Amino acid sequence: MKKQKRRFWYDTEFIEYPATIDLVSIGIVSEEGEELYLVSSEFDADKASAWVVEHVLSQLPPAAKRVSRVEMRERVLSFLRPSREDKVELWGYYSAYDHVALCWLFGPMVSLPAGMPMYTRDLKQWCDQLGNPALPKQGKGAHNALADARWNRAAWEFLSEHGL
Repeated sequence: MKKQKRRFWYDTEFIEYPATIDLVSIGIVSEEGEELYLVSSEFDADKASAWVVEHVLSQLPPAAKRVSRVEMRERVLSFLRPSREDKVELWGYYSAYDHVALCWLFGPMVSLPAGMPMYTRDLKQWCDQLGNPALPKQGKGAHNALADARWNRAAWEFLSEHGL
């Protein structure tokens, strides 16, 4: 019998500019309800657009609570615990850039740890396939990576519970 993958919902916040997606923060929620929220100490805030400054950077914790990308990578690995025997399933919303930002913590795609998927399952694509049902409203916290990861889980549960 094939073992079911462990499911996680996540979101990242980032600064995008030519040739890079500069990871600012990541939030991840597990099926068991455990949560991880990390903010990078290495992003270049000077390259942030006015929108990112207003909607993302304004919500971040003080610099003293931020961590290096190396520490982010280690803590994400410890949280997800991917392996050949215990693969993970990742879910996001409009998640293409999120997946790239997450994977770059590990280097090139060929350097992903065993059990780490090379793609993120996308809630928006699922909605498109289902005729775009109205998802639950997010409420507070939009553009905070952890709040968005929590909403991703709620959206997934809504789609699953309604037989969509």
